[in-house]
Amino acid sequence: MEVKKIAVIGSGAMGNGIAQVGIMAGYTVAMHDIEQRFVDKGVSTIKDSLAKFVSKGKISEDQSRDILSRLKPTTDLKEAVGDADLVIEAVFEDLDIKKKLFADLDTLAPGHAVLASNTSSMSITAIASATKRPESVVGMHFFNPAVLLKLVEVISTEKSSKEAINTTFETAKKMNKVPVIVQKDSPGFIYNRVNAPTALLLQLILDKGSPNPNDFDAAFKPVMPMTPFELFDYVGLDIVLHTQGYYAKTLSPDYTPRKALKDLVAQGRLGKKTGKGLYDWSAGRPQIDVSSPTKEYDPTHMVALQVNEATKLLEEGVVTDPKDIDTAIANGGGGIGPFTLAKSIGYPTLIQKCNELADKFGIETFRPTKTMKEGKIEV
Repeated sequence: MEVKKIAVIGSGAMGNGIAQVGIMAGYTVAMHDIEQRFVDKGVSTIKDSLAKFVSKGKISEDQSRDILSRLKPTTDLKEAVGDADLVIEAVFEDLDIKKKLFADLDTLAPGHAVLASNTSSMSITAIASATKRPESVVGMHFFNPAVLLKLVEVISTEKSSKEAINTTFETAKKMNKVPVIVQKDSPGFIYNRVNAPTALLLQLILDKGSPNPNDFDAAFKPVMPMTPFELFDYVGLDIVLHTQGYYAKTLSPDYTPRKALKDLVAQGRLGKKTGKGLYDWSAGRPQIDVSSPTKEYDPTHMVALQVNEATKLLEEGVVTDPKDIDTAIANGGGGIGPFTLAKSIGYPTLIQKCNELADKFGIETFRPTKTMKEGKIEV
């Protein structure tokens, strides 16, 4: 199916970013939100972003005006989706809110329309259950900032039609993105699932109280543009808490949020968004003191957990080609794919690191899988 008009539901950070990607790719895009002030803020954000493209010489003033002419902001849901070929939901990460919205979309959107959710980890199958056309429902997970990051995870449920998946995949390609198909609906999909155990390790270290976040990050500063605990703050500790709680229910009780993380959130120390979390952000990005890096952990520990979790995706049939996992990781955050790293580090070293962490914290989620122990994955 050819997509001509897209409707983006939600005009927040993700919604306006997706809408901008759409209009820059030549699509007519209706951007909807429940209040005019939210819509206006989304439009303003898009205008500011396009102005930066103009100032950097990437587009002309005329091109900017032409791009903006394709944006149709509205607070009327029927107007937004009534003639849309693809609807992309980008509202708050609350399953009940999403299900109610999809029930409305089912009624208001044309019969041929693909209904996509931009959820970062929630079950597309559960969202689709609110409609009478689950074959038309897919996941279309963009990464923040959507205008810059290339990865789009296209998630299939057992009921998603091939046409719905292909339409979403081809639309993402026309948006100049790198789409990867997630063949089985599973918590965290690819990118967030591969990184889930490393987030668990960080909260366990926080709970233990040593090393402190700065000394841990100091060991990673030479090889990472944004260090692990700094990234925690950047994402938001409340988001980390919510996500780990979700994985505790859907993947393993090992992910149950620990006291240190819960206490920080309860104190309102959420990271960059509140000016203080693990670091002080009041004067801008925190400076990591690299004078006393921890000797207890190194980047290989993080890689080992990523590779191990990536093998679980293969074992579970979430993805069948390890190249898709490496493509997703490389394009979701600019890193190097886990299996590419595994080839250079060697599986025996990574297996040792996984067992070391599993023994230290009593966490079986860190234990190497059968596929990991075989060490035969090639990309």
